[in-house]
Amino acid sequence: MSVTSLDSSALEKMISAAIAAPSMHNTQPWHFRFDPELLTLEIHAAAERALPSEDPHGRALHIAAGAALVNLRIAVTHLGWKPVARLLPNAHRPDLLVTVRITPSASLATVHSPDLYDAIWRRRSSRFPFAERRVPTAVMQELAEAAHMEGAALTVPDPHETARLLRVTATAERRNHADPDRSVESRRWTGRDVGEDTGIPSSAFGPQDAFEQVPMRDFGARRSLEQLPSRPFERTPTLAVLTTAHDRRMDWLRAGQALQSVLLVATTQGLRTSLLHQALEWPDLRDRLRPETAPFDHVQLIVRLGYGPDGPATPRRAPHLLLDAEEAAPSARP
Repeated sequence: MSVTSLDSSALEKMISAAIAAPSMHNTQPWHFRFDPELLTLEIHAAAERALPSEDPHGRALHIAAGAALVNLRIAVTHLGWKPVARLLPNAHRPDLLVTVRITPSASLATVHSPDLYDAIWRRRSSRFPFAERRVPTAVMQELAEAAHMEGAALTVPDPHETARLLRVTATAERRNHADPDRSVESRRWTGRDVGEDTGIPSSAFGPQDAFEQVPMRDFGARRSLEQLPSRPFERTPTLAVLTTAHDRRMDWLRAGQALQSVLLVATTQGLRTSLLHQALEWPDLRDRLRPETAPFDHVQLIVRLGYGPDGPATPRRAPHLLLDAEEAAPSARP
């Protein structure tokens, strides 16, 4: 298939794949532009979907864009072309986060497994309890390699360090509930009042740990209720810590790419995943997440992994609403 056959249908498939990536509170903080002359897709930050209280510096927004880039790269490859990506290509346009030029494939061999393209549509966050089942070492090594290929590191803390990370996360969860600005911002994107194509609906909240050992984000503020769901969470959660050597915008984008690569590989291995992001929203608590063995690394995300029920799909906006009208793709050539 030649690049000149790129039409609106192929472009829609690419954008659909990109927006299947995770974002904080499912804000989907991106929009796209297509340059038909250069055959280039641009990923832009959507300022109106930022989270100024919970993500004041846009770190989570950049991570979401990096995750979308991985899906876009996989989709372009799946459709028979080669993606050439550039991060932060224009210093004078800070909203332009990524460009992906679509070029002829050098060979029939693909750089991504077909399983990863399928995993894009199957990957979901699961905020449910996981089984008391150990993730095989070989699988964890495969996840670490996926992160390494994107310029980040993924490590598995020992039980003592895991307990410490959970305590820091629980502290952040309590702070979030006590902060009125963050509570208002969170409610804007969660619960019954969110739009049909964005945010996190109540059905995706999941239960809370009655013993408060696994501090999942309590979107519904149900810790204040007299009765909490009593489903037992795993006694020793499996956590993986994603870090980068630096903490610049470029590193945030790379962290997003590493995160999505890890999540997709985990999906192909039958793992369920969820993110413990609360402590990363507080600078002092984020500093406390650093492991003693790597005191200069920057923690970007904590991933909870395990075997259990799949999470429900969260809504996505229609691809045509995310593409600038004046940049629509040309029709396929006969």
